[in-house]
Amino acid sequence: MPKFAANLSMMFTEFPFLDRFRAAADCGFTAVEFLFPYEHAAELIADKLSEAGLVQALFNMSPGNWDGGERGLAALPGRESEFAQSVETAISYARVIGTPRLHMMAGIVSARNPVATDAYRKNLKRAAELTGEAGIGLVIEPINSRDMPGYFLDNFDRAVSFIAEINLPHVQLQFDIYHRQILHGDVIMALRRFAPLIGHIQVASVPDRHEPLTGELDDLRIFTEIDAIGYQGYVGCEYRPRRGTKDGLGWIGKVSDPPDG
Repeated sequence: MPKFAANLSMMFTEFPFLDRFRAAADCGFTAVEFLFPYEHAAELIADKLSEAGLVQALFNMSPGNWDGGERGLAALPGRESEFAQSVETAISYARVIGTPRLHMMAGIVSARNPVATDAYRKNLKRAAELTGEAGIGLVIEPINSRDMPGYFLDNFDRAVSFIAEINLPHVQLQFDIYHRQILHGDVIMALRRFAPLIGHIQVASVPDRHEPLTGELDDLRIFTEIDAIGYQGYVGCEYRPRRGTKDGLGWIGKVSDPPDG
């Protein structure tokens, strides 16, 4: 079965952020991810990881003004300078923290806007160059419009086409099972189809974004398929616990020791 990374932006929210690292380790996780580290010094995050014996799987580049509703800068025309600085900042954090890959958020703008599309292409190319020079992976993620209305990158085939244009091995797809099911369905066939391009996987149950094994999908079958396609990375648990985080972790035991048949 896959290796799981706790998403500290959604899980263990019973604790202050800097205490979530230890809480995740105490529950058996060996890796974590989160949305953004930028409220804290990179050295402090690195210390928390080291103290808890954890590795960092992924975090996002700056989204811009998150509290103001921004969800990324890459597709926003006129924000190129700010975007370039956000890439540099993310890389500097990744080097200190030891993060192997970064997620580039696209932003809230119509996918039919040709100026936005041109900005996205140019910014993706720039981010690919900078992360490549730094030896850090870069992933882009299609996100459904129910959770993030108006998000520019809301289609898996379109994301793959952007990756194909860049054509660099370190630029890959972030495959979120929850978003895939809401956007297109056909999760298992998509995992098989896009396997060579997948740099990171995330999971939550559909439709309520709670723990795996609590929704409409056969998550055990999906986890078996993740192994079958040869994916070696972590699967980020980007879900909202229905109750307390610890009370909802029983699903991991069922995944690790699935019933016969």
